[in-house]
Amino acid sequence: MSLSYLLKRCGLTVYTLLVVSLIVFAVTQVLPGDAATMLLGENATPAALAAVRARLGLDAPIWIQYGHWLGHALTGDFGTSLRTSQPVAPMMIEALGRSLLLAVLAIAFMLSLAIPLGMLAAVRRGRPSDLMVSLLSYVGVSLPEFVTATLFGLVFADALQWLPATGYVPLTENPGRSLLHLILPVLTVSVILIAHVSRMVRSELVDVLHTDYIRAARLKGLSPRAVLLKHGLRNALLPTITIVALDVGYLLGGVIVVEEIFALPGIGRQLIVAIEARDLPAIQAGALIMAATYSIVNFAADLAYAWLDKRIQYD
Repeated sequence: MSLSYLLKRCGLTVYTLLVVSLIVFAVTQVLPGDAATMLLGENATPAALAAVRARLGLDAPIWIQYGHWLGHALTGDFGTSLRTSQPVAPMMIEALGRSLLLAVLAIAFMLSLAIPLGMLAAVRRGRPSDLMVSLLSYVGVSLPEFVTATLFGLVFADALQWLPATGYVPLTENPGRSLLHLILPVLTVSVILIAHVSRMVRSELVDVLHTDYIRAARLKGLSPRAVLLKHGLRNALLPTITIVALDVGYLLGGVIVVEEIFALPGIGRQLIVAIEARDLPAIQAGALIMAATYSIVNFAADLAYAWLDKRIQYD
C-alpha cells in the first residue's frame, strides 16, 4: 500500500467530515427555536433575547457562525449544552464510549458465531444443517430489535432472573457488573447482525469454493482444512468486511430503540434527547463525532481489504 494512497484516503476522510460538518450546521440552523430562546424561555423579552444572541455570536452572518463553530470544534470545543449547561464534548465522548463498548462486544460475539455458521452452511450446502442456518438467518433478519429485546427481557430478566433488565454500570466502576448489564443489549443487536453476516459468508464462500484456484489447491494435495481456511475463507471474508464496517455505523446510531429499552446512555440515545430538547450544540457534536467514528472505521476496512487480499494494490 503506497504512501500516496494513504494521504489521498486521509484527505478524502477530512473532506467528508468537512461536508458533514457543513450539513449538520445547516440543518441545526433551520430547526425551530434558537439558543437564546432555549436559554431564556419563551417569555423572554426581545431585548434580553437580542443580548444573548449578541453574546453567543448568533447575530453574525451564518458563514461567520459556521467558521467560528468549526474552528472551536477542531480543538474539541463543541460549546455548552443548552439542556445541562455542561460542556458538550465530554458528555458526547463519554456516551460514544458506551456505544463503542456495546458495538465491540456485539461485533466480537457476532463474528464468533456468524463466520462458523456461514462456513458450516457453505460446506454442507443443501443439507439439513445448511437449511437450518438459512432458516435461523431468515428469522433473525425478520425480527425487529424491540421484539427481540422484549423477548430476551421476558426470558432472561423476568422469568429466569439471570440478568438485569435495565440500567448501566461504568466499566471502570465495576467491570463484572458492567458486562452483566450489557449482555442483553449485546444479544439483542447481535441477532440481526449474525443473520446478515452468516448469509453473506455462506454466499461468498459457496462461490469461492467453485473457483479455479480452489480446485488447484485441492489438486496440489492440500488438506480440506487448509483449502477452506487459507484459500477459501480468506477471500470470502472481503465482502464481509464491508458489512461489518456498515454495522459499526448501525451500532453507533441505529440502536436507539435498544439503548432506550435497556436504559443504556449511548450516543444514539443522547442525540435523541438533544433533538427533543432542541439542544443545538449537543446535536452538532453528536452528529459530527458519529461521522468521524464511522469514517475511521471505513478507513480501517480499506486497510483490512489490502491485508486479506494481496492482489489488491492501492496506488
